[in-house]
Amino acid sequence: MTPTLHSRLGCSTISFRHQPLPQALQTIAALGFEEIDLGALPGVCDHVPYVLDESAVAEVAADVAASGLRVRSINGDIGDLNASLTGAEERARVRHLDMLVALAAATGARALVLPCGALSHHPLRSLDEDLDRVADELVAAAHVAAAGRVELWTESLHFHRLCCDIDRAQALTSRFGPEVGIVMDFSHIVASGGDPVDFVCRFGPRIAHVHIRDAAPGDINLSVGNGAVDFGRGLKALADAGYHGHFSLELETRDITHDERPAAAVRAGQLISELI
Repeated sequence: MTPTLHSRLGCSTISFRHQPLPQALQTIAALGFEEIDLGALPGVCDHVPYVLDESAVAEVAADVAASGLRVRSINGDIGDLNASLTGAEERARVRHLDMLVALAAATGARALVLPCGALSHHPLRSLDEDLDRVADELVAAAHVAAAGRVELWTESLHFHRLCCDIDRAQALTSRFGPEVGIVMDFSHIVASGGDPVDFVCRFGPRIAHVHIRDAAPGDINLSVGNGAVDFGRGLKALADAGYHGHFSLELETRDITHDERPAAAVRAGQLISELI
């Protein structure tokens, strides 16, 4: 008998990135989830081909449709948004963005999620210049997404990227408006030394989606219950702030084996369902 999970709680395919996409979808559905975030992050989750064309979009969309799962978001990457590009690189980025938006539309996803800069804490120019460039790229992407009837969100605090702490996240989000939604990730906040309640206080009305994973300072790769995240306190803060969006288990964890992963996802799903 599958467990009863909250209707607002889904599971990212990143949680089962070691499996091919059809198998990962089958695993997630068998665990009782009805909704996914679809991982499309080169080098992190290869469920969506990086060389994304019309046939690849159709193939991925067919796999998702066959699974019966809803898609909340496509977690994608179109390159370092604070980098200067050549003309050819810019055209390639535009093409990739167009295909990710097409994939989001084809799978019925509400949003496309893009990162908050390169996988480095060090700016390529100055911090202000890099944040300006990232914000400009996100706003431009939001207009492309809107044309495809898709929202654009960003994980504004990512422990390994340019916006690696809550102050940089705030500096980034001050540079754009409601056209870009904010994804809150408990693990990145805690790994950076931040407090999820502080994050909710700063960004509450702008939070569009929430990723669930445990963490300790300096480590984002822990299973729910094995880290320092106080999910009860953080989820209460979200509820008190009027958050009515969805949540997704993003269990890119390294403290369990692949064989243990399904059971860990069920335990996490049950715990978070009780707290939502």
